[in-house]
Amino acid sequence: MFVQWVFLISSVTLISSKGLPERIVGGEEVSILSVPWQASLQKFGYHSCGAAIYSEDIVITAAHCIKNTDVDIYSVRVGSSYTFFGGQVVRVSRILTHEGHAKSMSYDIALIRLQSKLTMNSRVSAIPLADSSPESGSPATVSGWGAVEFNKELSFALREVDVDIMDQKQCLRSYGRVITQDMICAAAPGKDACSGDSGGPLVSDGKLIGIVSFGTECAHPKYPGVYANVAELKPWILSSVERL
Repeated sequence: MFVQWVFLISSVTLISSKGLPERIVGGEEVSILSVPWQASLQKFGYHSCGAAIYSEDIVITAAHCIKNTDVDIYSVRVGSSYTFFGGQVVRVSRILTHEGHAKSMSYDIALIRLQSKLTMNSRVSAIPLADSSPESGSPATVSGWGAVEFNKELSFALREVDVDIMDQKQCLRSYGRVITQDMICAAAPGKDACSGDSGGPLVSDGKLIGIVSFGTECAHPKYPGVYANVAELKPWILSSVERL
């Protein structure tokens, strides 16, 4: 996936390396049965970003994953632990990115409507959206096919890692004013999402709480992973589903 993994230049200025592939760091391989809401957003038939299943015909991903709005180049694979075979592959019908993301790193969320409905089963399942932002210290898991180390290749097998929600003030100390209310941060020593995991799900207590957005390198001890805050963006998601 094309994650907007970033390098810190100053306390408030970041340069995005959106062309870098990325994956889960410090985690382990996991079956799709454990995370049936996980999807692979594919571009020209190759894994580009992660996504989360919202309904039979809608998935959620990061806005920065959608560089080209030509729906013909995208497809979504679900129900497989691997990006290159198995499960169901469905073409994309429509894409809607958050209007606020065009000129900032905030509002990093997009909805994708599929051309046909997914067959829901034990490997393919929607995940409910969080109603409130997670509390600091809450445990969460993030999954995807991103890199296991910064600047390394993508993983073909699905991986998952446990992280903890970070206090917003602490996250601000790491990144400065780039952190806004529609973002949450999560970290654990040696654990993180990475390139290729962008757009993928951050889950706590069985609900989608975040969408992988950006970070400085991967599992950097001073810089946590940053996620779009699903609870804060839920009103936009619900209204956008109606017009997608």
